Amino acid sequence: MRACDLAMEYESVSVDSSALDAARLMAEHKLPGLLVLDERGEPKAILPASQMIKVLVPGYVIEDPTLAAVVDEQHADRLCQALAGRRVGECLPGTAAPPPIADPDDTALEVAALMAQMRSPLVAVVRKDKTGTRLLGVITASHLLRELLDKTGTLGAPGA
Repeated sequence: MRACDLAMEYESVSVDSSALDAARLMAEHKLPGLLVLDERGEPKAILPASQMIKVLVPGYVIEDPTLAAVVDEQHADRLCQALAGRRVGECLPGTAAPPPIADPDDTALEVAALMAQMRSPLVAVVRKDKTGTRLLGVITASHLLRELLDKTGTLGAPGA
């Protein structure tokens, strides 16, 4: 199996997309994160759902989690207002690393090693040539696991 065969369409957003729309996309599709594209449509970062949650939580609660117990439900219900008017680029951590990128000809093992090394639930599959960079799709960790288990005949096998 090659990366180009494993790549599938996956939701992505641009750095200029609405943060609230990105959060809705994650929630509606139960995604662990989104691939963030730069102004040229090239992979820039992965925005984990956990980072979006972090944006919602007030800084004073992150610093002292015991304060979460004293915030009443009415105020807690307003957490998503923290995303209003913000762009995805503003929600990326300051240390956001570029997403792991696989070549279309990389093997499943090469993709798995890249995921493990980068500790990423997603790998972008990108074709680079003289005309530029073209995103072919994304391989998620769960999709890769399913394909590997299926190929070895252990998917759905009891006690395997």
